[in-house]
Amino acid sequence: MNDFLFTRRTPAQYARALHGAVDTVAVHLAGTDRPRSAATPEELEELVGAVDLDRPLEDLDAVLEETRRLYLDHAVHFHDPGYMAHLNCPVAIPAVAADALTAAVNTAVETWDQSTTATLVEQRLVDWTAARIGFPAADEPDGVFTSGGTQSNFQALFTAREDRLSRPHPLTRQERLGRLRIVAGEHAHFSVAKAAHLLGLSADAVVSVPADRGGALDAVALEWVLHDVAASGGEVAAVVATAGSTDLGVIDPLPAVADACRGHDVWLHVDAAYGGGLLVSPTRRHLLDGIERADSVSVDFHKSWFQPVAASALMLRRGRNLRFSTWSAEYLNPRHAVRPNLVDKSLQTTRRFDALKLWMTLRAVGAPELGRALDRVLDLAQEAGRIVADAPDMELVARPVLSTVLFRHRPRGIDDAEADRLVEAVRTALFDSGRAVVASTVVGGRRCLKFTFLNPVTTAADVERVLDLVRSAARDALPVAAAAGAR
Repeated sequence: MNDFLFTRRTPAQYARALHGAVDTVAVHLAGTDRPRSAATPEELEELVGAVDLDRPLEDLDAVLEETRRLYLDHAVHFHDPGYMAHLNCPVAIPAVAADALTAAVNTAVETWDQSTTATLVEQRLVDWTAARIGFPAADEPDGVFTSGGTQSNFQALFTAREDRLSRPHPLTRQERLGRLRIVAGEHAHFSVAKAAHLLGLSADAVVSVPADRGGALDAVALEWVLHDVAASGGEVAAVVATAGSTDLGVIDPLPAVADACRGHDVWLHVDAAYGGGLLVSPTRRHLLDGIERADSVSVDFHKSWFQPVAASALMLRRGRNLRFSTWSAEYLNPRHAVRPNLVDKSLQTTRRFDALKLWMTLRAVGAPELGRALDRVLDLAQEAGRIVADAPDMELVARPVLSTVLFRHRPRGIDDAEADRLVEAVRTALFDSGRAVVASTVVGGRRCLKFTFLNPVTTAADVERVLDLVRSAARDALPVAAAAGAR
């Protein structure tokens, strides 16, 4: 393939390549009616393994055809109504167009001399998001786009750690590190514990707060935990509240948690990676009341804002605390620089212009329409919860709060242990068939199936259809499950 680089000499080649890729996706999309193929892992390994990477194909058309067979035909399609597994969403078309623009220009946003207005676009979106959260302008809030909630949570907890350690104390920094604690609800995202490990805190640094009956962090128990940590000589680097837990979709009582944090003078981080889309909801914004009192907030635009991966942000109430992430290099971002360099705020150096996706979506669609799309998803979860609760062979495990529905299939005559074994058998059977994709988890010691809705075009009829597939898969799996139990 001659002239394969994108330069001012190759606009025609660029146009043909993009048109070919777009046509390939469009034709494939029109021909799919399920979330994935039924190909086995062994078949896919053989398909990919047969490619000789040392022998290029003759032209891009051949490459696109091979890519269709290898990738598109077997990709998991989050836009399909039969996909109900994880926090993956169908994506806004303007955001897809933005990805095409940024990939071609290949903007890197770490410094002004690599990005110019791209820096300004990201900063404008950061300011807009801070205003949506309700951070007071007088505190000079700031933030930075990240690769996802895990990175956002890590940087938030790193910032909280450094803020705590910057306070005067008779002990040395090293002595205090072993005493630092992160307090989080029992349903907090696993990235909280992972961040504590990466931050060099002790093995018991994450202190879990029990949940209330609805699965949210118990604010009374939080007070007891904060008192206990102080009484034992520890320091709390941060309290993590969750606005949309992964398994239950619940929102911790943000006002009460903020009261406790203020009373104990500790950092409050709100992980709103899942529930952050409520910031633009016309009907449910109140569910995030209290988020404006946080010191930091994680928001994943690639979940409930319908953006392609990756588009996430860490927001800080007091932007000056981003100084803890700054490291200057003379060749890149010298301390004397007078123009804004986003690398001063980021844990990454080279970084894509991911903010353009959200920018173009807001300009083409508008925040209210994004919020209405999320509302349709949340309405569907409520309806799906009613469908499950009304079915005599289904058990609703928890009342839906956001877009997650937990349930168990209980055919007549089977016990809890057999119902547990059915969960993975059913989930695997549905995935292998390609007709639906659902998730599973463990709640209260019992394994259950999980619907996670983020597709505004999924309907109650789709829910009924997938529940029928669950029943069918269970009937096929019951003899196997019984045999497994006998062993």
